[in-house]
Amino acid sequence: MSDKTTIDLTPEQAHKLIEDDPRTILIDIRSNMEYLFVGHPVGAVHIPWIDEPDWVINPHFVTDIRKLVLGGAVCSIEDGCASVILICRSGKRSLEAGTLLLKEGFTRVYHVGEGFEGELDDHHQRSTIGGWRHHGLPWEQC
Repeated sequence: MSDKTTIDLTPEQAHKLIEDDPRTILIDIRSNMEYLFVGHPVGAVHIPWIDEPDWVINPHFVTDIRKLVLGGAVCSIEDGCASVILICRSGKRSLEAGTLLLKEGFTRVYHVGEGFEGELDDHHQRSTIGGWRHHGLPWEQC
């Protein structure tokens, strides 16, 4: 097991990293339905971690991320490759997916600990106590 851990960012920290380093890639790993109908951060690339109809881990997830990150770009030892920020609904799937990416050799892996919608509040609703959307960061809906 690797001793590397995915770095937990607040939504604001993730947004700042994206603004400060244009090579940073924000990847929304939620299902197609969540991405399309709940909304997603503006500029996020969608690569599902687990998706319908089978709800199993995407066997092409790491390969899809590699293609996205490398995409013809050259990475140097000094500069490294682009940073990857993962976001899901509440931060649980993104932590799991980030751990896999680190195990597979990625070095700059972050995740939005509050996710896009945050945790459930006392009324069983999301986006009221945390998450990208709660903090008023740019998002869109299809």
